[in-house]
Amino acid sequence: MSNQSEEKILTVSEINRIVKEIIEDNIPPLWITGEISNYKAHISGHIYFSLKDENAQISCIMFKSYAKNIPENIGNGIKVRVYGEIGVYEKGGVYQIYVKEIREEGKGDLQIAFEKMKRKLFEEGLFAEEHKLPIPEYPMKIGVITAIQAAALRDIINVLSRRAPFVEIILRPAQVQGEQAKFDIVKAIDELNEYGDVDIILLARGGGSIEDLWAFNEEIVARAIYDSKIPIITGVGHEIDFTIADFVADLRAPTPSAAAEVAVRSRQEIEGVLLNYEKALSRAFVKILNDYNGKLNIYKESYALKKFVDIVRQRRIDLDRYVERANISLLRTLNEKVRELSFFSKRVESTNYKNILKRGFVIARRDGNIMKARKDVNLYDRLIFEFYDGKIRGIVDKKIKE
Repeated sequence: MSNQSEEKILTVSEINRIVKEIIEDNIPPLWITGEISNYKAHISGHIYFSLKDENAQISCIMFKSYAKNIPENIGNGIKVRVYGEIGVYEKGGVYQIYVKEIREEGKGDLQIAFEKMKRKLFEEGLFAEEHKLPIPEYPMKIGVITAIQAAALRDIINVLSRRAPFVEIILRPAQVQGEQAKFDIVKAIDELNEYGDVDIILLARGGGSIEDLWAFNEEIVARAIYDSKIPIITGVGHEIDFTIADFVADLRAPTPSAAAEVAVRSRQEIEGVLLNYEKALSRAFVKILNDYNGKLNIYKESYALKKFVDIVRQRRIDLDRYVERANISLLRTLNEKVRELSFFSKRVESTNYKNILKRGFVIARRDGNIMKARKDVNLYDRLIFEFYDGKIRGIVDKKIKE
């Protein structure tokens, strides 16, 4: 005990400071070669990335003052040689390279594999426009393939709920990263095709490095998308990310949220379309009347009609028949569009959870999350209960077994 009390005890900050001094005082600026991954150009002008080889990787940062001189095509998958100093970020306890110069050496292995696969499938015709399926204008059921806990899923649900709450979502959770992800994605596409009762499939995941997104560059995934009988929209990564799946898909969106946006029309857009139909029919009806009125005026001025009153009467009868037919056609078309609008309006109204609450149901939430099952609730949880006419807060003091 006495020996231990006499030993110097260091804080975490002191340890990090010692390590920083050892590394920065003993390792001079040097050149390091590797492949770029996790490349990110920050809004501040600084550039963050990882430098990796087949066995390890190290974090790098290039400040704005140096970043303005880097080659234009630097990005994920590019082999480079960087010059800089190895330093320690004391607060985080990590070491990284403070890069001052980057020189390109060539494309990385994954980038080469990507371009090779892209060229192969292009030559086979998997990217050809004539093979792409049309996207339905008014889908009612949408299949979603993504990770169950992913932000991409929340983004898709939020967009669809806002734009088209009448659309039914068929979720097929799948791995979207890792060695087994390609097999799970293929299985998910096949299962939704076998299920069949889906108008569109959204294949999505959030952004990441080229390694994170690699499942979407696999050949078996590309061929599953190509063979799908249901149109597939991809929303993989960020706007700058392109995968093989994007080239094969029937439509590519830059993000998961954008995929949901292009998949459906909003209620306002649908109402606008119906209004345009109504205006077009009205213009057509007016044109028909004007055309026949013009013909009637010609007949009135003709010598034959002046001489033969019976012909005039016959033409008037014909005109009445034409007008009657036009009225019937216009009313039939308008009634059809009104029924369509009523159908969509009823679907929207039926999905309003407030109407469900009025029937005697209650929503229980904890920290904003809906409690779906008894097992999700713990004793002494603070819950918010939402009724149709307001909310109350309560504490769980007992779980009753039935």
